[in-house]
Amino acid sequence: MWAGCFRTCPGKNCWTIAEHAGDPNPDGMQHLLARAVWDHDAVRDDVRDYLVDHLGDPAAVLVVDETGDLKKGASTVGVQRQYTGTAGKVDNAQVAVYLAYATTAGHGVIDRELYLPRGWLADTERCHAAGVPTPRAFATKPELARVMLERALDAGVPAGWVTADEVYGGDPALRGWLEGRRLPYVLAVKRTEPLPAPSGPPAPAARLAEHIPPACWLRISAGRGAKGRRWYGWSRVALATAGAPEGWQRWLLVRRSLHTGELAYYVCAGPASLPLIAKVSSVRPQSSSTRSVSMQIGPKRAQRLETSSSGAALGRMPRWSTKPRCGSVHNSRPQR
Repeated sequence: MWAGCFRTCPGKNCWTIAEHAGDPNPDGMQHLLARAVWDHDAVRDDVRDYLVDHLGDPAAVLVVDETGDLKKGASTVGVQRQYTGTAGKVDNAQVAVYLAYATTAGHGVIDRELYLPRGWLADTERCHAAGVPTPRAFATKPELARVMLERALDAGVPAGWVTADEVYGGDPALRGWLEGRRLPYVLAVKRTEPLPAPSGPPAPAARLAEHIPPACWLRISAGRGAKGRRWYGWSRVALATAGAPEGWQRWLLVRRSLHTGELAYYVCAGPASLPLIAKVSSVRPQSSSTRSVSMQIGPKRAQRLETSSSGAALGRMPRWSTKPRCGSVHNSRPQR
């Protein structure tokens, strides 16, 4: 099934996947989708444990990212007009939050949570028709990220950093929770994000960056891109440490384009002795792990196995429970 789903071929259905797998007919594939019973959360845990067994590293980065699935109708769980990076605009889509595990040896997706908008949860008839248990509390995307991060840490997943985009960096509760778990983070923030200045009231990230002296910028590579190494200017500004774990420091990390001068902002926290290069290195895995989400769940949509009209794909689970599947390990270790 997995080999067929990832194979590049025009159109994917049980017939073409069975043919690729060498089966004489699609009966086995149809049974898996319509009648087989299995625990999707247990499969998630198996995938996570397999990946950690092969790539586990105390310096690994946990990457939070989301992706949207463009939809035509209104029946798919969680679908509504909302922003999705898949289209780069507001569109009719279903959105899920993913957690990826990235090391120097490779990366892969280890968890997922479906985002259910408030409009869905307020419509009990719609939830009932889709099999969504009610009542169910609304959870923001940062709250879903926290659920997955907590699940990974409680399972003993070794990691040294967490990174995510502005949706998650702009959530003080998530930042505080990470500090409570003593897990360093590098989270993107908007230029207008208020941050605790070393003295005085909180100030927007862009205003704090204005005070960086010209001599305090370092030229550091952010990793390889399609055209070679991506060089940027980097600097940091110390932030207030009130409420931070003992021995920790908070910083505003600033990235400057060497071509346009455009700035990007990240809020960071970790042991006070961490050098600038460590924070920059933690930014790098985000792009590769974002590609991991796209590669492992499909470039158009991470096409999730949908329920049939008789009730269920993924083992007769309610339609709302057919969560995005975790992907395989992308291992960059050299072949022996």
